[in-house]
Amino acid sequence: QLQLVESGGGLVQPGGSLTLSCAASGFTLDDYAVGWFRQAPGKEREGLPCIGSNGDISNYGDSVKGRFTVSRDNAKNTVYLHMNSLKPDDTAIYYCAAALYYCFRTVYRDDWNYWGQGTHVTVSS
Repeated sequence: QLQLVESGGGLVQPGGSLTLSCAASGFTLDDYAVGWFRQAPGKEREGLPCIGSNGDISNYGDSVKGRFTVSRDNAKNTVYLHMNSLKPDDTAIYYCAAALYYCFRTVYRDDWNYWGQGTHVTVSS
């Protein structure tokens, strides 16, 4: 089965750090850009940093600039979202999605080839 699986979510205190993983199953991520997204209750889906198949990073998401970054390890078929200086407003379900080669600024599900099921992140003391 071709799918993406996110992991690494959980409860973290404000100011803390967390790294999420997005692992591909049934296909290789080498030719895919992988973007991260989040959605909090009652809010629209928000685009976060994305990494292209060539490793170029697009820093989408004004609210997370300077705090979140993305990396990939093709040998592990996994992309990571590194989150620092977390705030309560970062509480959301976090998703990864894959599309061939390039990152692009769209949050619509149909524009991406694969989506993960999401992982919960709660930032609270």
